[in-house]
Amino acid sequence: MKREKLIFMLFFLLSFHCLHAREKLSFNLQEAREYALKYNRTMKNSGLSVTQAQEKLWEAVAAGLPQVNASTDYTNAMGAKISIQFQEGQPATEIPIKPTSNFNLQVGQLLFNGSYLVGVQIARLYGELSEKNLVRTERDVLSQVSESYYLVLVSEESLKILKANTANLQNIYTKMEPMIKVGMREKVELDQLAVQVNSLNNAVNMAERQYELAKNMLRLQLGVSADTEIELTERLTEVLKLEQVSSGLAGMFRIDQNIDFQLLNIQEEMTRKQLDLQKAGYLPTLSGYYSFTHKILKPAFDMSPPHVVGFRMDIPLFSSGERRSKVRQAKIDLETVQNNKLLLEDQLSVQYKQLSFNLKSAIESYENQKRNIEVSREVYENLKLKYEQGIISGLELTTADNNYLKAESDFLTAAYQVLKAQNELNTLTGNIQ
Repeated sequence: MKREKLIFMLFFLLSFHCLHAREKLSFNLQEAREYALKYNRTMKNSGLSVTQAQEKLWEAVAAGLPQVNASTDYTNAMGAKISIQFQEGQPATEIPIKPTSNFNLQVGQLLFNGSYLVGVQIARLYGELSEKNLVRTERDVLSQVSESYYLVLVSEESLKILKANTANLQNIYTKMEPMIKVGMREKVELDQLAVQVNSLNNAVNMAERQYELAKNMLRLQLGVSADTEIELTERLTEVLKLEQVSSGLAGMFRIDQNIDFQLLNIQEEMTRKQLDLQKAGYLPTLSGYYSFTHKILKPAFDMSPPHVVGFRMDIPLFSSGERRSKVRQAKIDLETVQNNKLLLEDQLSVQYKQLSFNLKSAIESYENQKRNIEVSREVYENLKLKYEQGIISGLELTTADNNYLKAESDFLTAAYQVLKAQNELNTLTGNIQ
């Protein structure tokens, strides 16, 4: 019975493992993007940064709210006595030191501090900065997932073309072998065909490795394990829609909508607050406190009151130029950020112009390659028919096959360049969703 139970458990575990191993994730482009936003590791870290910024804001605010502290102590003089001689020549009076124990409760409240007020504003800006960083991370993840998705589609399409072409030539090779035996064809033509078939087999193996590499990149962006099987539900022709791609060239680019520019705006404001923080170092600090002390074990002689209320003002008078130097450094930091902001404006304008040109050029190249592939395919089919009829040699057929494969490769490269250029332009303008 124990043996049967053990076999049953092993069978159950193996069945579960097989079912789990066969599990697949199927995505179209939009589904892949949404999945990455949930499970991408970088997105999770950015979300944690937003939560941490919220805690930092409360930490800054809490520093100016009432602070309550309690303490207790116990003191024992180990039998020691105080010796007091009231008159010369008379014996001293000894007073034993009794054990004492106190409980103290102290409440402090900051009433005014310029650095505190500015610090709360900086903490609030830090929260806005972390939220903008989350938006930028989301944009980058969407862009990376899109590009990886396109690369998988192109790699898959390239692999299919190579396999189909290899099978086609292999079929021709199989048909030509009997002709060699009866002398209808020269052996050198068959050898040329064999070389082409072997070259295509090597190309297929390389394409399979590239296809797997592209899927691994997509797995990394999606946040899934390397063993997860991924299936894309769209074809390259379904993703590449020239009407939508071309419409991106007609839009206007507003620099203030770029997330990097928005981040620099917040950084400029934070730097300005840092300048205010250094200026606040010249202002006084006012605080109040309340103290309550309860004598658990009272001494023989006690004059300290149980309740004490007080105020404290710290006034900075002279720092040998330290505060002035900090203010000047903060001004330099602010000017540097403002210069970087102007530089970023110029860079974004130039980048938009260049990416628009790249997209337009990629569309033109794609249309040219689309025409070329139609001609190359027609030429190849005609020459293949002539070769089967014995009109042309094997060398002419392999040359036509190479030209056709090159046209297919150039077409897929052009298609990928269009999608990549569109993705880069949408990333810059913030239109990627």
